[in-house]
Formats: sequence, C-alpha cells, structure tokens
Amino acid sequence: MSLDIILILLVDGLSTGAIYLLAGLGFVLVFSVTRVIFIPSGDIAAFAALTLAAFQGRTVPGSIWLVAAMAGLACLAECSTLLRNGATRRIPRALLLYGVLPLIPCGIGLAIARQDVPEVLRILTTMALILPMGVLIDRLMLRPLAASSTLILFIVAIAAHYLIAGIGLIAFGPEGVRTTPILDGIISLSDSVVIPAQQLLMMIVALLLSLVFYLFFGRSMTGKALRATASNRVGARLVGIRPERAATMAYLIASGLAAIVGILIAPVTTMYYDSGFMIGLKASVGAIIGGMASYPITAIGSVFVGVLESWASFLASDYKEIIIFSAVIPVLIWRSFSVHRDGDEEIEEFA
Repeated sequence: MSLDIILILLVDGLSTGAIYLLAGLGFVLVFSVTRVIFIPSGDIAAFAALTLAAFQGRTVPGSIWLVAAMAGLACLAECSTLLRNGATRRIPRALLLYGVLPLIPCGIGLAIARQDVPEVLRILTTMALILPMGVLIDRLMLRPLAASSTLILFIVAIAAHYLIAGIGLIAFGPEGVRTTPILDGIISLSDSVVIPAQQLLMMIVALLLSLVFYLFFGRSMTGKALRATASNRVGARLVGIRPERAATMAYLIASGLAAIVGILIAPVTTMYYDSGFMIGLKASVGAIIGGMASYPITAIGSVFVGVLESWASFLASDYKEIIIFSAVIPVLIWRSFSVHRDGDEEIEEFA
C-alpha cells in the first residue's frame, strides 16, 4: 500500500470522524443530563441537510410545517400541564419558549424560500429552523416519561426516531439531495493527494467546537450548571438548578450540533430522509467508547470510528458496518468488568 493511499484514507477518516465527534458530543451531553440516548439527533442532522437543499432549490422545506406543527402541540401540552398544576404564571413563558420562538424562523424561512438570498442567510435560517426540534421532541415524546428507567427511555427514543423518519418521508420525499459546498476548491498535499476544502472545513469546525465545549463547561455558569445536573440531579436542585431547564439547554445544544453536522455533511454525502439513523448509530459508538460520560474520550473514540470506517471501506467494503459496530463489543466487555454496581442501584433503575 502506497503512502498516497494511506494519506487519502487518513484524510477521509478524519473528516468523517469530525462529523461523528460533533454528533457524539451531543449524545453524551443529553445522556448525562437526562439519561436519554437521543437517537433522533441523527434525524435532526438529516432534516438540516434536506432543509438547506430545499432553500438552495428555492422551494419551501417541509421542516417549516413540521416545526410549526410540533410547536403548536408542545404549546398545548405544556399549557395544559401548567393549568392542571395551577402554575398559570408560567404559561406566558411556555408560550414564548414552545410557540413564539420556534415560529419566528418558520416565518423567516417562508419569506426567503423562493427568493435569491445570500447563502449565509440560508444556512443561518436552516440552523434557526432546526434548533428547536430537539426541545420539541423532548416535550412531546420524552419528558412525559422522564421518571422512567433508562431502558424505557431508550425504547421511546427509538420509537421517536421511526415516527420522525416517517414524517420526514412525507415532508421531504424519498429523493436524495446534496447541497452546494460551503467552501469550494482543493488543497494539494502532493501530486496525487488532495484535500477538498469542504472536508478541511469539517475538521476545523469540529476542532473549534470541541474547544468551545471545553471552555463552555469549564468557564461559564450555564456549563457548570449542566455539569452539576449531570453529576447529581438532586444536589443540583438543592442549590437552585432546575433539572428541567438544564435538560432543555442540553437538547438545544444537541440540536445545534446535529444541525451543524447536517449542513457540513450534505455537500459530500447524498442525504435522504432516513440517513440520520446511521449517522446517529455510528456517533453512538464513539459515545459508548467514552462511556456516555467523558467528552475527551468520546472525541477520540469518534475520530477512531471515522478512521476505522475509512479503512474498512477500502479493505473490506462489504463488511464495513460489521467492523464498525463490532468495535464497540470489546469496550462493553471491558466496562462490564471495570464498572461495579450495587444491587440496590440496579433494582432502582429497572423498578
């Protein structure tokens, strides 16, 4: 095997790993705060890609009607819950959070959909439109079962994925799409090895957002509140941190990361309404390597998954998926021997 082939596979693996890194960070964040393995984050990434493609094709994306419908249902659910609990003072905030804020980007999207606008505006509108989806999915499907065991929440998350994917088929259709690259051109490493500018952008964005994550959780009060909630929900509540608001922030950040994933990957990969499921599964492998708790190890594991996928595609393409998902088995075996749990904890989890 020549050095050129090794470099090509390495570059491809690092760019793919950058995508899994961003998605994996969202997985770990949501799980550590809410105990939910947020499978629909992959669908959010796919919807971001399809939404941007629709804007570039000067058509109205189906995600506008989807977000508007979800916002209406979430408003109805939250307001009815507050009325039953007698917390009428919180209704205006609920209307703002679940109704007004998600509908603003819907209106902007309708206004620019058929217009010749700068590409930056299309990308920003796509981000703003997709951003509330995680919060809305949580309010409609996951929060009513927030006190359930991790296993039940996992089953509900899978069911939410299939429901959202089915709606995606109706909203976007079965056709695959690619978007215009954000950065066009190539960077030559040698006569036969080049790096597409879009792939380089993917790696740079992943690196920068990893740094932002580190600073956010280490320096900001919101980041410290999320860490406190992830460490001990009861203790966080005792010091004035509301786990419900921490969960909302976690879903918001995870949706933002998923939207960035979709926007970055769409120029290099054909995206379909159900493409997000495989992205989410492969990102979850990196998150599992990190124990669904460690951000640095998740980042390393995600890059490893990307490089492994690149090499597996070249050496044994028919067995690529088997190789990738088999990589998590040794990690699970090792963790089963290294992590000791009390019987009382196991009974409490599955009660």
